[in-house]
Amino acid sequence: MDARSQELLEFPVIRERLVAATSFPPSRRLAERLEPSSEPIIVARWLDETDQARSLLEDRPGVGIGAAHDIEPAIERAIRGGRLDPAAFLEIADTLDATVRLAAALADDRRPLLRGLTQELHALPALRSSLARSFDPVGEVLDTASPRLGGIRAAVRVAYDRLRRRLDALVGAELGTALQEPIVTLRNGRYVVPVKAEARQRVKGIVHDASGSGQTLFVEPLVIVELGNAWREAQVAEEEEVGRILDELSALVAANSTALHETLQALARFDLWAAKASLAAEMDGTRAETAVRTDVVLLSARHPGLTGTVVPIDVRVGDEYTALVVTGPNTGGKTVTLRTLGLLSLMHQAGLHVPAAPGTRLPIWRDVFADIGDEQSVAQSLSTFSGHLQRITRIVAAAGPGTLVLLDELGAGTDPTEGSALAQALLDYFIQAGAVIAATTHYAELKAYAHTTPAARNAAVAFDLDTLTPTYQLSIGLPGGSQAFAIAERLGLPPAIVEDARSRLTEAQRSFEATLAAIKATEGEAGETLDRARAAEIRAADALRSAEEDRRRARRERDEAVRQARAEADQIVQDLRGEVTQLRRSLERETITAGSLDAALEHAQAIAERLPAPEAAATPSAVVAHEWHLGERARSQRGGWEGRIAGLDRDGRRATLEAGGMRVTVDLDDLIPAPASAAAEGSTRTAAPGATTSAATDSVRPMRARTVASSLDLRGARVNEALEALDRYLDDASLAEIRSATIIHGMGTGALRDAVRSSAAAHPLVKAVRPGERGEGGDGATIVTF
Repeated sequence: MDARSQELLEFPVIRERLVAATSFPPSRRLAERLEPSSEPIIVARWLDETDQARSLLEDRPGVGIGAAHDIEPAIERAIRGGRLDPAAFLEIADTLDATVRLAAALADDRRPLLRGLTQELHALPALRSSLARSFDPVGEVLDTASPRLGGIRAAVRVAYDRLRRRLDALVGAELGTALQEPIVTLRNGRYVVPVKAEARQRVKGIVHDASGSGQTLFVEPLVIVELGNAWREAQVAEEEEVGRILDELSALVAANSTALHETLQALARFDLWAAKASLAAEMDGTRAETAVRTDVVLLSARHPGLTGTVVPIDVRVGDEYTALVVTGPNTGGKTVTLRTLGLLSLMHQAGLHVPAAPGTRLPIWRDVFADIGDEQSVAQSLSTFSGHLQRITRIVAAAGPGTLVLLDELGAGTDPTEGSALAQALLDYFIQAGAVIAATTHYAELKAYAHTTPAARNAAVAFDLDTLTPTYQLSIGLPGGSQAFAIAERLGLPPAIVEDARSRLTEAQRSFEATLAAIKATEGEAGETLDRARAAEIRAADALRSAEEDRRRARRERDEAVRQARAEADQIVQDLRGEVTQLRRSLERETITAGSLDAALEHAQAIAERLPAPEAAATPSAVVAHEWHLGERARSQRGGWEGRIAGLDRDGRRATLEAGGMRVTVDLDDLIPAPASAAAEGSTRTAAPGATTSAATDSVRPMRARTVASSLDLRGARVNEALEALDRYLDDASLAEIRSATIIHGMGTGALRDAVRSSAAAHPLVKAVRPGERGEGGDGATIVTF
């Protein structure tokens, strides 16, 4: 993408902030090479990386690459056959330890990109264990580095001890008067004693050095030369063994170079993802939705380079209109609007979150072009206008569909009449070329152009005339005024001069400004009304959610009550079966007496009385004989509808039943009194004296079976009403011991079908739910098994 435009839009500044957030050189190099991409697949992958890394760090802030190092130079040296020093091995060991910790943290992660990264993190246990037994934390080679090294070092210590003991004996007694001082020192890797020059003949040995004055000679006595040689030979053997160990470990690193390279790159990528996540959190950014078309929606967008209190802006362009002309006073935020639009587009295509509110939408631009700032150059003999025009010429040659063009002070720097005409021609060209363009200007002609051109819109940055300060708020739809006269007045320019300037405006110009001010006032009132309407809509939505939650809670409580009642009834039935079994056994043994039989029956009667009294049900004869009246509550046996009778046909055969907000026409023969009505009548139809409770209970099921249909027709009902009728029908059908039922809902849009199947599947009395087969209604019906 255009490099000069990236500089003008300050994308390198964002990249530097990303570089600063990385933890070690490999990821730093990746960040330094980051460029916006115009490939949608690549951009989507980069954004997924940022999303998943940010989510991980929010859940587990401590996850990272730890003490990993840039081991690339060490790997390359080992590949070339070079010997690595202990410091390089320590860095490799630290990097492998960090790899193990990161791989363990990501192994079971639910985020696919992070979990997949573990496939490239190689722990290399053989190399790790070799390094762990070869070096201590400061890089010293351990005795355990090889089987021979410990023995060689033991020999070095023995040789040294013998040498020191013999030297101490010489210094202490044998050579006492011949020495300048009774000490032992080192010269050229050999132990020597300081002998007085005049006593040289008294000490047989090899002179290794002399003092500056010549008064002291540093002599290795002959009696310790062999001991010194033995010590030195042991040291050489140790050095050779250490060198052999380092060579062997270097070869091991070279053998694992491919895995080490892959691990290092995986660590670098993870650290880059973490840096992008850190930058997103720092800017309070969000992932912008990727628009399929060139449709830009920025919500509460903030320029990431601004500090202090930043006023967010909303920008929309590219859908109904492809050109946005931004006007308003100087320092009002026009240029910042362009920079924000351009920079957030580049950040989005670099896989970064943008400082904007959720719902922000940005397309994948083929390229982004900007002409912002002063391009004048004395060295190149370019004026301000020439510099701008030279830049715009290059943009004209490259602009087209899928490109974003940002032009600051379009047409400025030359004669206003010619400049505004040239600006209009450029806007027309970019619109026809299919580019999306945003431009700033002070020209009234461009305001009129944006107002009359269907593919263009005006936008304005607001200015507070009382404080002479910009508010930085952007409003789309109306042009903004430059406010030159008001600013001049407030800054102390003599009123006479300001009035003279105003008088020089044409009548058309004065009328345009007055009309603009009136429109802005009206728009402000409409905006307040719209805000109140939105607040009311939010309150209504909250109330609806609360009501829905109450409904779900009531249903859960009902289901729990049904479950408890079923469990209690099952226990009572189990107790009765136990009593009956015991009585049967007693009768078989002929050991029961009349008294004990009466007692057992009374006990069984007491258990049966614990069952809840059954709901009174109307007999078929009562249903036929019933005389219906308007307003009376009734229930359809076949359809399951329950509600108030809102109308009766003159022939007395059909009735209109009102259930909730829906009216259903049913046959009078199909109606039975609703439970609320039947209860009142049932008081006159009590059980015969002496009838037991269990007998009444046994009569409930066949009565239910006679009154509950094997199908329920919900066609034409709203979803909420249909679900209420379905719940009642499932309860009654189960109590009537119907094995399966057909719920008829029709095809339609599928909303009622999906709601019915979901509700039926969640019902505690339902065993299985399936679509109807051919001959059962197909997908327009649902078969429920209890």
